[in-house]
Amino acid sequence: MNYQWYPGHMTKAKRMMQENIKLIDLVIELVDARVPSSSRNPDIDELAKNKSRILLLNKFDLADEEYNKKWSNYFKEKGMYVVETDSRSKAGMKNIQKAVQEACREKIERNRKRGIVNRPVRAMVVGIPNVGKSTFINSFAGKACTKTGNKPGVTKGKQWIRLNKGLELLDTPGILWPKFEEQSVGMRLAFIGSMNDDILNIDELALELIRFLEKNYPGALAGRYGEDLLKRNAEETDGQTEKALALLKGICINRGCYLKGEELDMPRAASIVLDDFRNGKLGRITLEFPDNTQPNS
Repeated sequence: MNYQWYPGHMTKAKRMMQENIKLIDLVIELVDARVPSSSRNPDIDELAKNKSRILLLNKFDLADEEYNKKWSNYFKEKGMYVVETDSRSKAGMKNIQKAVQEACREKIERNRKRGIVNRPVRAMVVGIPNVGKSTFINSFAGKACTKTGNKPGVTKGKQWIRLNKGLELLDTPGILWPKFEEQSVGMRLAFIGSMNDDILNIDELALELIRFLEKNYPGALAGRYGEDLLKRNAEETDGQTEKALALLKGICINRGCYLKGEELDMPRAASIVLDDFRNGKLGRITLEFPDNTQPNS
C-alpha cells in the first residue's frame, strides 16, 4: 500500500514559522512517543536552528516505557531538553516550566545582566497533526491564560498568550506537515491516526500492525483477544502474511464480526485492532526505535 498525504498547507505553515521564528526564544516541539522520529518534521531543525529547543515525548503513557527512556537519551544527546508528557491527563506538565528555564538559562542570564528581569520567555509550539499539540496548549495554558496583545515589532494581528510571568506562547504556531519519502514513515503515521483512515486500506494496515506486534510484542494480541482462539487460527499457517491474516480472522471471531451468515467482517475487525492500538488497549507499544537499540522490525 502506498502511504501518502497531501500537504496543501505546508508552504503557508512554513512561511508562517519563518516569519515568526525571529520573535521567539524557544521552540517546543511535540512528537508522538510511539513514533518519535516519524512524527517529526525534518524542516524544523533547520528553521529553528540557533533557538533553544524542548522536545515533548507526548502520549508517553501509550509508548513502551523502556523506549521512552532510550528516546529521551537519544534526543538529549542531540542537544535538546526532553520531557515526557501526556497532554490529556496533564502528566509531566509540571516538568515543562523547569525545562524552559534550563533551556533558556543563557538568554535569561543575558537579560538579567542588561537589567531586564521581567521579560518572559517567548515560545512557539510546533507539531504534526494528531500528536496532541492543541490539547497540550489548552492543558498547559489552562483557564488562567490571558492574551497580552500586540508587541512592538510583532506582525499586526499576532497575539501572545501569557501562561505565567515567565512564559508566553505565540498563539498562531504553524502546523508543519512532514514530507516523507520512506513508506515506512507513512505507515507508522497511519498506525497512530495522523492520516485520514478514509484514504487508507484498513485491512492491509491492520495486517501490517499485526505482523509488527507478533515480532516485537508477542502476546499483545492474545492478551486482548484470547490466546487459545488466536493460536488455533494461526498454528497451521506458514509465513508472516498468512499468520497475520489468520490472526485477524481469529479477532473477527472473538469480537463477533460477521456479515450475513458466517461471513467474516474483516474490515470491522481491522478497525477494532487499530482503535485498540491507538487507545492503548493492546499495551504500551513503541513502533520505532533509536539507533542501535532496535529489536526485530
